Amino acid sequence: MRILFLTWEFPPMISGGLAMACYGMVKSLLKRNIEIILILPTKIDAYFVLKNEKDIDDLKPTFINDVDKEKYEDLFHDKTYTQSEIFEFLGICEGINGYSSSNKLKQVLLFSNFFFEIENNLSNQNQLRIFEELKTNLLSSEDLFRKVREYTNKVSKCLYLIDFDIVHAHDWLCYPAGILASKTKSKPLVSHIHATEFDRSGGVGDERIHKIEYIGMTLADRVISVSNYTANLIVNRYRIDTAKIRVIHNAFHLKNIHKEKRRIFKDPVILFLGRITLQKGPEYFLEVAKRIIKIYPMVRFIMVGTGDLATKMIKSSAKERLLTRFLFTGFLNREEVESILSATDIMILPSVSEPFGIAPLEAMSFGIATIISKQSGVSEIVENVYKVDFWDIDQMTSIILDLLSDPNKMVKIGQLAAEEVTKIQWDKSAMMIEKCYKELI
Repeated sequence: MRILFLTWEFPPMISGGLAMACYGMVKSLLKRNIEIILILPTKIDAYFVLKNEKDIDDLKPTFINDVDKEKYEDLFHDKTYTQSEIFEFLGICEGINGYSSSNKLKQVLLFSNFFFEIENNLSNQNQLRIFEELKTNLLSSEDLFRKVREYTNKVSKCLYLIDFDIVHAHDWLCYPAGILASKTKSKPLVSHIHATEFDRSGGVGDERIHKIEYIGMTLADRVISVSNYTANLIVNRYRIDTAKIRVIHNAFHLKNIHKEKRRIFKDPVILFLGRITLQKGPEYFLEVAKRIIKIYPMVRFIMVGTGDLATKMIKSSAKERLLTRFLFTGFLNREEVESILSATDIMILPSVSEPFGIAPLEAMSFGIATIISKQSGVSEIVENVYKVDFWDIDQMTSIILDLLSDPNKMVKIGQLAAEEVTKIQWDKSAMMIEKCYKELI
């Protein structure tokens, strides 16, 4: 079985949890002898054929055009370059900077042509109307929509060079490309929903993205939801047919089973790890910090990540004069994230709306006492954590003070969490995804 796997993130292209989810998913699918054709939003026109587990870390590209092949292929045989340097040359790097088209007009014309035939084959008038709006939105000059359009064009170039059985597209950024691939090659489409615009925006959000999400799930043969929480949302908000929805929880990929603790401070460390956006609830974390520091000043709160609320959080912590008791790290790569986790005692995920949430699983693997929002999908599958409403600052404060006053209790809950998370692995989820694939072929 060959799967065309479309994702906006994949290590080392990491912006959020999607990258590590796709990594763990692909690794376990490869173990099941499922071949993956991976297309990423790289600067080069290429795709990656993954046939076994070792391919997932090498990411050796197959170039679409001869110019790029001549320019880059020798890099993979030159031992003087590190893997990270090669990735940088190819436009695969930590964080996502996107890429630019050399001919924007040509890209727009190509995009319009690719979707013309698909549009003519849609019989449902409502789908036809939404599809026309989708095309109009993606022709926008806004940077993010331009990048989605360019990614879709990249996928279109690959379609003439590859064969596959199923298209598996992850989140709205890849849905247009997924629709294109599915309709062009007459192959089934699996739309994987990791987060909706309602989650990301904490409200109504961008109507254009809602419409892309709607048509991406409506035209899909199967929709994989990462939690029951998200499945209920897409049924109630998007009116997606329940018969084609499959709930398959995310999991956690363990690189090292035994996590060594390495302290940065003598004081206890309490961590926020994620995008600093409304969805993740950073303001609740800051409010908890203010209360704890007044009662228990010998503690360090660390906020890891970037986002549109980062500046506001920095100004708020300065206004409250939290000083070195509340620290910001900005974006961290995987090694740095693991380093900060090894130094953490307590982690809080106070998300307002969290379809799943892989960060708590990572924290649990390090033996960290973890507090998660009841409004998160991960709360459906874990037990040895504290589950609170995202807005309940009083309860979060009470739990933390209790743990700080009883270090043995804090260590014990962390040990139980570490034991539990070893059972939440991608192999089980991959088996369910394969079953989903087999329903379609």
